[in-house]
Amino acid sequence: MASRPIRVNTPNGFNGVIKLDVRDFVPDRKRRHVDRERRVSLENVSLNETRPRILIADDQAVFADALGGYLEKTYTVIGIVNEGHSLVSEAVRLRPDAIVLEVAMPMLNGLDAARRIKEQVPHVKFIFLTIQEDLNLAAAALEMGSIGFVLKHSTGQELLNAIDQVLMGKPYLTPKLRRGDWTLTKARAKQYSKPMTSRQREVLQLTAEGRPAKEVADLLALSKKTVEFHKQRIRQSFNLTSSADMVLFALKNGLIALKA
Repeated sequence: MASRPIRVNTPNGFNGVIKLDVRDFVPDRKRRHVDRERRVSLENVSLNETRPRILIADDQAVFADALGGYLEKTYTVIGIVNEGHSLVSEAVRLRPDAIVLEVAMPMLNGLDAARRIKEQVPHVKFIFLTIQEDLNLAAAALEMGSIGFVLKHSTGQELLNAIDQVLMGKPYLTPKLRRGDWTLTKARAKQYSKPMTSRQREVLQLTAEGRPAKEVADLLALSKKTVEFHKQRIRQSFNLTSSADMVLFALKNGLIALKA
């Protein structure tokens, strides 16, 4: 309810516009109700403005939609994407407070997407919600800073706890993976594989997804010859002798995942 301008002509010659608050014409009992509604509405606006803004990334659309509905009760979900390149572009455009994402996503995996986003949106936090129960992957993720790593068969409450902890600047690792000496685990993660360039990782992931060299070249805006060069360098560097070896190597490094 708000004041509104009303043009008035009176017998004594007044001709002009005055503003009247329509609540002045509402009985006291109803007016109290109107005031209460306005107060609740303002409180809701304030609440939505202060709730953390969350972006979701998962290639399983039904799961992502359900997750969005669950998180919306506590946070403001600003978007859902289903592959890595879209995640990067939307994160840069929307600048969320946190991103809940799967490690294995088509086109560009979650780890590499997170690294690219971090370069352009330094404040954003990441919570990996994944099917991959791999301590080495968790260590690689947490090497990026205040990151959360939760398994998809964890409870919803654990996910909320992880998001809150990461938003406060603290790392979170699911208890299901907390075993042994974490310092040694991180050391093993660094030795998990030899470093690859970002381009090699892209070529390996797209190849392991079953895409032919011509399609990989088109997706990355490269020549087919350049794609074949990268594949050859990967085989030589990691002693991979077949396409099956490349797929297994991509699985081991979290670039792709076996879907349930």
